[in-house]
Amino acid sequence: MLPLIIVIVYFIAMIVLGLSTRKQARSAGSYFVAGRSGSTLFITGSLLATIIGASATIGMAGLGFARGLTGAWWILSGSVGLLVLGFLFARKVREYGFYTLPALIEKQYGRAPAMAASILIVVAWMAVIAGQIIAAGTIMAVLGYGNATVWIVISTAVFIFYTVLGGQRAVLKTDLWQTIIIFLGIFSGLGFVLWKIGGFNALRNGLPASYFSFPVSAKFGPIELLNYLLLVGLTYVVGPDMYSRIFSAKDGQVAKRSVFWTAGLLIPLALGITLIGMTAAVLYPNIASGQAFPTVIKGAMPPVLVGLVLAALLSAVMSSAVTCLLSVSTILTTDVIHKFRPALTEEKLLVISKWGIVILGLLALAVALQLKGIITSLMYAYTIFTAGIIPIVIAGFWKEKLKVTTTGALTAIIVGGTSALIMKIYTGALTNADTAALLNLLPLAVSTVLLFAVSWGERAFRKQM
Repeated sequence: MLPLIIVIVYFIAMIVLGLSTRKQARSAGSYFVAGRSGSTLFITGSLLATIIGASATIGMAGLGFARGLTGAWWILSGSVGLLVLGFLFARKVREYGFYTLPALIEKQYGRAPAMAASILIVVAWMAVIAGQIIAAGTIMAVLGYGNATVWIVISTAVFIFYTVLGGQRAVLKTDLWQTIIIFLGIFSGLGFVLWKIGGFNALRNGLPASYFSFPVSAKFGPIELLNYLLLVGLTYVVGPDMYSRIFSAKDGQVAKRSVFWTAGLLIPLALGITLIGMTAAVLYPNIASGQAFPTVIKGAMPPVLVGLVLAALLSAVMSSAVTCLLSVSTILTTDVIHKFRPALTEEKLLVISKWGIVILGLLALAVALQLKGIITSLMYAYTIFTAGIIPIVIAGFWKEKLKVTTTGALTAIIVGGTSALIMKIYTGALTNADTAALLNLLPLAVSTVLLFAVSWGERAFRKQM
């Protein structure tokens, strides 16, 4: 009963924090990018809370359970991506002063590629939101606190409610506290379960040596690592959720500093969560990998710690869901609807965005009920997004030097995104991990080649005319 009380208090606290920002979120700038007032502390906290979602907790603990330390690469690849973002793009992105990633694409290439990118992002990110939603319900159900569907509905209602009320200000404010809860929950839980099995030496003695192999292992080879670094890591270099945080920073220096802090703090979190999954392999070797984290909480921790870690997990999945939901709603409102209805006032745009949050949240809830696995679902979204969007955005920063064109960008988005979807459907049936990993990289290569081939071909044709 105590853990359930802690969870209920957590839900109430999130709603109160959302209510506290309601009066400050009445303009577009305040609602979409928190008035561009985010400090290093708040932007870093929000980035961490966004990244540490369902895949980084339930999913990565499951990877640690199944294959050991190399499971940490799910988030460590993001840390690598953030370093690239910090060194090359963070300050530049903030200085543009946009609301969304498609707005940046429109500046680089024009309206048609931006519209295509908007649609692709909305479609891909619905799977990301749905993955977080289903995780919240699954956590509560595995721990024996009722039906998963009921908790899925409750969790969805809570995060839709406080997002609608406060917008980006509510997200930044709640994310900071959620990050604190995540750190406390993860590391107190890890310390307890390591103590319970007899320390790190007992963990080493209880698992095969391959579990401690790093950076690759018998179950995770160089090709799969490359797959993670490109398909997952690049979504941190260019991502609607990452950029929405950067656009909310006070200035370019705050944005850059926040990205670097996030990259560093992700490393202990990745290792801590993976080690929890590895302790589950010692304590409960016969469970499914996806149940590793919830089973450790339920079977190995005292009630107070159960409540804290449970709140940490729910913080992780809900903060990620909220950030993605607000990003998608903002894109749909400002980059799609407003382009067709430019006469809409700021007040009407805010109303549309709030209704968009409700509708998209309910659609994600419907999608969530169809998901099979968190990591699998997110890899669908990341593969489609990476192939369709990332090559054009990175090339767009040096558009004139690289001689890329609007036609080349539009071709890359459409062919890259479509081929990625087809390839994921095909590789889903393959049993050889290396083959599947290589094939999943193919759409990214195709998109990149098409961007330059079509662009340069178009320029050559125009010269001849």
